[in-house]
Amino acid sequence: MEILQGRVHRFGDDIDTDLIIAARYLNTSEPAELAKHCMEDADPDFVKRVKPGDFIVAGKNFGCGSSREHAPIAIKAAGVSCVIAKSFARIFYRNAFNMGLLILECPDADQIEEGANLMVDADMGVITDKASRKTYRVTAIPPFMQELLKSGGLMAHIGKKITHDNC
Repeated sequence: MEILQGRVHRFGDDIDTDLIIAARYLNTSEPAELAKHCMEDADPDFVKRVKPGDFIVAGKNFGCGSSREHAPIAIKAAGVSCVIAKSFARIFYRNAFNMGLLILECPDADQIEEGANLMVDADMGVITDKASRKTYRVTAIPPFMQELLKSGGLMAHIGKKITHDNC
């Protein structure tokens, strides 16, 4: 995977899928429309501040709540390149990979500050704060899951036979 660089947008523990994309917007699955409302109930100004390549950094249990696939779609469509959290709700974890959204578990995510400029090397499992040069280790992503992300996620393959060559 390529090395990612962007700015941090911090959130706390137990950010549920309704905070990521509220139920009132679930009448569409159009990524661009969902992106307009990403994180709206947690931070009304998030979509005004987020830039392509930025990161969401959160505490434990990110993505808890319902199993809606709209949540990782909204995050990805808003331009977020990666979500870094202490832990993820298991259904969100799987949905993120299905939708092609990179997520990384980092035990020290709570030490990463709002607005920090990060460099993320998912292959090496290292996050670096560019200003302080502090590094954080992340849980490695298995190679087959990395391939899945590179190809746009499992949902990008619906209707196609999945092989190692096209995954």
